[in-house]
Amino acid sequence: MPNSFVHTELNTSDPKKAKDFFAKLFDWTLEDMDMGPGGTYTMIKTGEGTGGGGGIMQHPMPGAASVWIPYVLVDNLAVSTNKAKSLGAQIIKENVPVPNMGKFSIIADPTGAVLGLWEAQTN
Repeated sequence: MPNSFVHTELNTSDPKKAKDFFAKLFDWTLEDMDMGPGGTYTMIKTGEGTGGGGGIMQHPMPGAASVWIPYVLVDNLAVSTNKAKSLGAQIIKENVPVPNMGKFSIIADPTGAVLGLWEAQTN
């Protein structure tokens, strides 16, 4: 399926509380990764199903409400981000690299719904 959902990320005001809750609610494997100055990123390994797992992290905007952000796979992040903008999206984050993994943009569609665009790194 072209442009499938590949990752879902929780930006939360309380990562510990969120991890405790979801570890008890679902049969997910949670794996912390040290991101240096960026803090800790917790990988969510869900096993089977769509979406490719996800992550939990401290919300980068202090005081903002916790939110789940789904990510859609794109072939060319710059092209997709510009296309979204031309169609009326607000660009929240643009072409942010994730070392050894890929890069992402975060957009808000014309109705205000937030979505991530993900381009995987190719070797």
